[in-house]
Amino acid sequence: MTLSELLPSLDFGHEEAQFAGVPISHLAARFGTPLYLIDEEEVRSRARAYRAALPDAEVAFASKALCTRSVLRWVAEEGLSLDTCSAGEIAAARSVGFPAERILLHGNAKTPEDLKAALEYGVRRIVLDSLDEIEQLGALAHGRQQVMIRVTPGVQADTHAAITTGTEGQKFGFSLLDGVRDNLAAAVSAVLAQPSLSLVGLHCHIGSQVSRVDRYEEAARRMVDVLAGVRTAYGVTLRELDLGGGHAVPYLPGDTDFDLDGYARRLRVALAYECSTRDFPLPRLTIEPGRAIVGPAGMTVYRVCAVKRGSKTFVAVDGGMSDNPRPSLYGAKYTARLVGRHSRAPRRPMSVVGRHCESGDVLADLLLPDDIHPGDLLAVPCTGAYHHSLASNYNLVGRPPLVGVRDGVATMLVRRETEEDLFARDLG
Repeated sequence: MTLSELLPSLDFGHEEAQFAGVPISHLAARFGTPLYLIDEEEVRSRARAYRAALPDAEVAFASKALCTRSVLRWVAEEGLSLDTCSAGEIAAARSVGFPAERILLHGNAKTPEDLKAALEYGVRRIVLDSLDEIEQLGALAHGRQQVMIRVTPGVQADTHAAITTGTEGQKFGFSLLDGVRDNLAAAVSAVLAQPSLSLVGLHCHIGSQVSRVDRYEEAARRMVDVLAGVRTAYGVTLRELDLGGGHAVPYLPGDTDFDLDGYARRLRVALAYECSTRDFPLPRLTIEPGRAIVGPAGMTVYRVCAVKRGSKTFVAVDGGMSDNPRPSLYGAKYTARLVGRHSRAPRRPMSVVGRHCESGDVLADLLLPDDIHPGDLLAVPCTGAYHHSLASNYNLVGRPPLVGVRDGVATMLVRRETEEDLFARDLG
């Protein structure tokens, strides 16, 4: 797989590498570096692909992947719902008029402010994650707030431990095991005892960057079994099932994209079979892709600041763990490509490192042209998800701008952070 295949927006068939029809060097010259780029049409295309693959399901964009007002407008216009995790994400949705009836609120530790924001805007569903939260929401809600209960289905996602969320021993959801204080039976009873809450369904999420479709099939089977068990124990037929997201995207040459069509087909078959064997009505399905919508649509551009040659060659760039903490957090792997000029020099093993005061500030280990030098540009594909969202001001470095590109036109979506921004909250 070539880099251009890895990221459709990045075209190396031209004399100069282009992103969504614009030379990357031109974008770097106009907006500076480090620079986040996002291809609007690629985001929209991926949203449409999900809706086409699962026309009877609700597709909710996981806004934590990339929560900006422009991106929220795009996915709203494409008919997606929205998965939020905080009052801030709800505020972003509210600022663009995202329909409240298409919004869910998640989170394992929702604050009173989060719950109040959801109730005030009229968010249709709130996913409950603890007995304390059930009690708090029951006291705050008026009328009949629709809720779902997050279940820990015990499905191993075969991904990094830091982004595994569907097994025992982590902080999300209610366990199916007997003897656990916050287990599912206690949660269902607690919700049904609250007159201001209406239990409409169950939710689960097995992890992030999950490539195996059979893991989702297993989650679907277990969740239908739980739905049937709730009906038997409580006489309540829950009509909604949310299977979360976490669908993998390719980061490196050789990585394959998530099999969306196979996922949709096998999920439909698994749900139909399990419901049929239990004489349970087919629930309304919700899924929550985030990374899969925006990840491959993004790219980050860096400028080389220094090259240190010795027993190991270090290529230091003007960004790093403040704009991409994923390699430091859980060993995420990336590739990069020299752009802006053509080099015939042999490729040597090099380590692309950031500017921050940490030995772990390493962005990628890969082959680069031996003549790389300060001033060169490096393009890192598949950075649309969890880069802007996770960015920090470590070393008081301002966060990069986010520029949207569509049909050869570049538009600033989020401006570069300035020193004035950095000190705006400092009252010393």
